[in-house]
Amino acid sequence: MLFFVQNKYNKGLMPPAWLNWTLVVISLTFLAVFLLLPLVIIFTEAFRQGMTLWWQSISEPEALHALKLTLLTAAVAVPANTIFGLAAAWCLAKFRFFGRNIIITLIDLPFAVSPIIAGMLFVLLFGARGYLRGITDSLDLQIIFAVPGIILATMFITFPFVARELTGLMTQQGSQAEQAALSLGASGWQTFWHITLPDIKWGLLYGIILCNARAMGEFGAVSVVSGHIRGKTNTLPLHAEILYNEYNFSAAFAVASLLAFLALVTLVIKSIAERRKKR
Repeated sequence: MLFFVQNKYNKGLMPPAWLNWTLVVISLTFLAVFLLLPLVIIFTEAFRQGMTLWWQSISEPEALHALKLTLLTAAVAVPANTIFGLAAAWCLAKFRFFGRNIIITLIDLPFAVSPIIAGMLFVLLFGARGYLRGITDSLDLQIIFAVPGIILATMFITFPFVARELTGLMTQQGSQAEQAALSLGASGWQTFWHITLPDIKWGLLYGIILCNARAMGEFGAVSVVSGHIRGKTNTLPLHAEILYNEYNFSAAFAVASLLAFLALVTLVIKSIAERRKKR
């Protein structure tokens, strides 16, 4: 039957209406069950006992510290990965050199490695018996079970987003405009600010949004390197997990609703940036 429908479609005929409606119903059901329903449950459980309890749950000192640490981590990791992504995309899109494919593979490495493994890697490097422990001791710097370890783990997990988004875009655009500007006497910085950046601004914003969303919601790698020290090294996802494990469900869902709200705001900005990028 499907073969018959496919043959009719290939001949320029529209597929049957029942097939269209079946696919639409399956898609909407999947979205409702796996995306909308969990979101509704989060907000329902968060506000089940009233707005007062919700506010108390997200305004307690430990929750506020988790929120500040989450925002601090994103504030450091996202700009650093933005600079790296711009440099890497420029290098990969505008030049051809030996080892280019190796760099592309390394950029994709965080997608291939489990976040838990990434966190264990930093423990292996900077832990109590880590290979670089002597350097951190000489500098009196604590990485593991401290804020620097959380930032490093988040940077490792999120650094591909901007680079991957811009590499394809800049490769597609080519380098004719930059070469023309340079031939007319423009400097490298003038070419970047007035030619390259305006052409990639929406793609850059799209990559930054994805990077920021992952930075705020990262759990696996941060869970390994943080030590789960309440009021010191817990981000919002870790704080929600601790509350849930302590059977403090209302507070856990309140913190989760805050993360969900940040995710929805990010989704709206992402949709706007994606639409601008396509234009």
